[in-house]
Amino acid sequence: MAFLTIITALVGILLMGSVLVQNPKGGGVDSTFGGGAANQMFGASKSSDFIEKATWGLAALMLVLCIFVTVMI
Repeated sequence: MAFLTIITALVGILLMGSVLVQNPKGGGVDSTFGGGAANQMFGASKSSDFIEKATWGLAALMLVLCIFVTVMI
């Protein structure tokens, strides 16, 4: 049970980070967190697509983990 709690907390921290890195106007990775390097590596559109897909994936994982932990309790 402690393992699932730790995993849920880690996913929550990663989810917060992925949301904070996104530009609020949908322009991709914020330049404060290395947006220039990410744009050079992935291209402007691909970096925002990756961050958005990672955010949706982490949110889905958080939902599944929360339901699973609730059922286990």
